[in-house]
Amino acid sequence: MSLTDVTKPTDVSLNTDLYELTMAQGFWESGLMDAEACFTVFFRDAPFDGGYAVACGTGQIAELVENFRYTPEDIAYLASIQAPGGGAMFKQGFLDWLAEFTPDLDVWAVPEGEVVFPREPLVRVQGSMAACQLIETALLNLVNFQTLVATKTARVVQAAEGHAVSDFGLRRAQGPDGGLAVARASFVGGANSTSNCLAGKIYGIPVFGTHAHSWVMAFPSELEAFRAFACSMPKNCVLLVDTYDVRQGIENAITVAKEMEAAGERLAAIRIDSGDLAKLSKYARGAFDAAGLPYVKISVSNDLDEYTIQSLFAQGAPIDSFGVGTKLATCDPQPSLGGVYKLAAVRKAGEAEWRPTMKLSEVAYKRTIPGVQQVKRFVDGSGCPVGDVIYDETMAGTNCALAVNVTDSEVSYDFGAYEGRDLLVQMVEDGRGIGERPTLAESRRVCREALMRLDPAVKRFLNPQLYPVGVEDNLAALRVRLAREERIASSPIR
Repeated sequence: MSLTDVTKPTDVSLNTDLYELTMAQGFWESGLMDAEACFTVFFRDAPFDGGYAVACGTGQIAELVENFRYTPEDIAYLASIQAPGGGAMFKQGFLDWLAEFTPDLDVWAVPEGEVVFPREPLVRVQGSMAACQLIETALLNLVNFQTLVATKTARVVQAAEGHAVSDFGLRRAQGPDGGLAVARASFVGGANSTSNCLAGKIYGIPVFGTHAHSWVMAFPSELEAFRAFACSMPKNCVLLVDTYDVRQGIENAITVAKEMEAAGERLAAIRIDSGDLAKLSKYARGAFDAAGLPYVKISVSNDLDEYTIQSLFAQGAPIDSFGVGTKLATCDPQPSLGGVYKLAAVRKAGEAEWRPTMKLSEVAYKRTIPGVQQVKRFVDGSGCPVGDVIYDETMAGTNCALAVNVTDSEVSYDFGAYEGRDLLVQMVEDGRGIGERPTLAESRRVCREALMRLDPAVKRFLNPQLYPVGVEDNLAALRVRLAREERIASSPIR
């Protein structure tokens, strides 16, 4: 929770929009408390005009559900809220119920690090209508941003072509919690380290940092500043060379590197934070090589993103590592994933069968998929994904190999020649986490392997190939039938 206030893990229950609570009270008054709901989390378009996203934040869902409680202090606060028309917003009977509330939720989600695609469920939540509603905002807040950051990082790491990437974005992140989320998600997405010490402490992420321009400016000369830092940090010596003049800074760094050699130490690297990074890195590489210092690495920063890094390598820049800050932490140029939480099925208390539901909308783009959804991922003999199919786990006669495109019913798929596996894994049962919770290192490994197996055409930055995502034939037919029935029922023309 927030570092700007004194909070507790259970405060996640109030990390929500007010309408979730007003709706829960409505369910309580309407006798729908025992009705069951099935919601799905999904996004409609891949971020950054790309071809995929990296699932992230799902590894914290179990913790979120387990901590979802309303304390006496929470209840007192809710009791104090006044309705705009006058009087208390919430009835005492509902608050009494809320004080005893525990989330009776079952949650399935895509494991952290897996690649995911538009329209397919990232998370599926089942439980009482009220519990499903109450957790919506906190769940979306958890998954939306981290998935976006992990995806941005994966793109940056791809552009870096195996060279180290460090998260430098804390000072530009959206608050303290945002900085922690960035560090966590960027590590899953492939970053090697973070500048954020708190993230290092909490999550075990390697931390990295040396000195800023103010260090150089605090000394009478740049050379004295470099010497002092080398003396203070001989095992962590990266010299920032662009405070005054980069070329002179490189010469001073060479002088200090020679002095460190004489003392039995080595200058690790220099960092360039401004100017023409391609041109200056070439100059630096040539100068250090000529000085007999080929081991000194070149690191760069300064508003980097995947496109800048890709351009630097296209220019032949001999760069060894990248510090990526603002555009990683803010996910420039797309600040939001756009993930949504939609009701997909309901059933009354005591009923065995789910009733599928869907949002129609006047805009076809926003129409949802009904049913208790699962995703079947089909892979070829090398384990490389060839397509995903959304299907209803409860529907009889399902053949996941046959599907129509999720947005274009004129396009059909037959994955019968491939092996398939379910993508959503149950992480919560009756409000408690189940199974082993993967470490961040394991989630990072999953991401790396998933991206290695993904078609390069889907991963390219410009006009990526669309990955096949389909709706199983029977579910697609149900979707069409439900839409037709609703249109007929609501039509003014009889």
